[in-house]
Amino acid sequence: MQKTWLIVKREYLTKIRKKTFILSTILFPVLYFALIFGGSYLSEKTNKKLNVAVLDSSGHFTKERLATVNVNDKSNILTYSTISPEKMKAEFSKLGFDGYIIIPADTNWQKGYSNLPMYTSKTQGLESSYAIQKKLNEIWDLVKNEKLGITGELKAKIEASKVSITQQNINNKKTNAGISSLLGVIVAVLIYIILLLYGSQVMMGVTEEKTNRIAEVVISSVKPFQLMLGKIIGIGLVALTQVTIWITFIFIIYNITSSSNSSNINSFVGGIQEAFTTNNIPQIVFFFTFYLMGGFFFYASMFAAVGSAVNEDMREAQSLSFPLMMPIIFSMTMIGAILKDPSGPLAVWGSIIPFTSPIVMMVRIPFGVPGTVPWWQLGLSMASLVAGFIFTTWFAAKIYRTGILMYGKKPSWKELIKWAFRK
Repeated sequence: MQKTWLIVKREYLTKIRKKTFILSTILFPVLYFALIFGGSYLSEKTNKKLNVAVLDSSGHFTKERLATVNVNDKSNILTYSTISPEKMKAEFSKLGFDGYIIIPADTNWQKGYSNLPMYTSKTQGLESSYAIQKKLNEIWDLVKNEKLGITGELKAKIEASKVSITQQNINNKKTNAGISSLLGVIVAVLIYIILLLYGSQVMMGVTEEKTNRIAEVVISSVKPFQLMLGKIIGIGLVALTQVTIWITFIFIIYNITSSSNSSNINSFVGGIQEAFTTNNIPQIVFFFTFYLMGGFFFYASMFAAVGSAVNEDMREAQSLSFPLMMPIIFSMTMIGAILKDPSGPLAVWGSIIPFTSPIVMMVRIPFGVPGTVPWWQLGLSMASLVAGFIFTTWFAAKIYRTGILMYGKKPSWKELIKWAFRK
């Protein structure tokens, strides 16, 4: 055991002292926020604003009504035009229009329009087309209200009297499905990144030591199982350290920005405050740590086995490790369905099976424990994951002890399984 902890200490200290660890620890949260806010900013700045001419023969889409909807929303402009359809078709681009719409004269206000064409020289984006359609429907609503005698005051009263619901737990605990969904996605993405990033590091580290013949020297003093276990625990602690720093960073930013007067920052802080009031954060942090480390040990042992079986050709490692990555990727594809029904059969079984439980269960937990996630499901999931990583560690160790000293041969999965069951 002492030799194993020496390997753990070496792996841990070697990794956290590298510049790559320091840079990734600092840059990841910075880049993450930059991608979120920068992506929104670029989307807003690069969003094309259309100027569409409206040729009205019905008398409903008047210049005054078009001006009304343009004042409310200036992102896309509807311009009233008296130019003939023939001239507009030939010259609309020269006139500064991105397209034009012809409103037919034979219009029944009770039926409306179906598939009204917008003529353009090139296909516009769906969002821009939807914005134009929305403006036309606003005008059409004005027309129908006037025909039915619905005044502006009456319309305001109708729109004001709407039903809204907020979810309330029977234990008088307020819940917010939006915040729970966001928390679930964030922790799932973190676990996904850690599993792929640090699992690959385990595989690459084992492969590097094997090709450099370092492993031959090391296993003359320790058993192959001790070497593999030491590497997995050491790199796992590195991953846990990095995530702890990121969580601490979030708390620091929250405390700094909570006293800010900026409306954007206050909105962001308000969202965090609501997350704290509607979710059991200590509980989420505890289960996040458990499923992060449990999932890491489950997959890292198999990545170590693959690393011990390959030689210098990294294409071998990619082909052998791809089946290991598939359950992790599949777990991410399940998130949308789980958010729609966190208590459904897909969510329940996905959170119990060890291959998918680290990600799937962490998507469900923010929705409530107990409640959405009963205690028996949580206990079964945790027990299955513990049993899973004990089995995969034992299974991978039997492959590791043979593969770490084998050179010059490209193994298949069939041969790896034979190594595992060799006495």
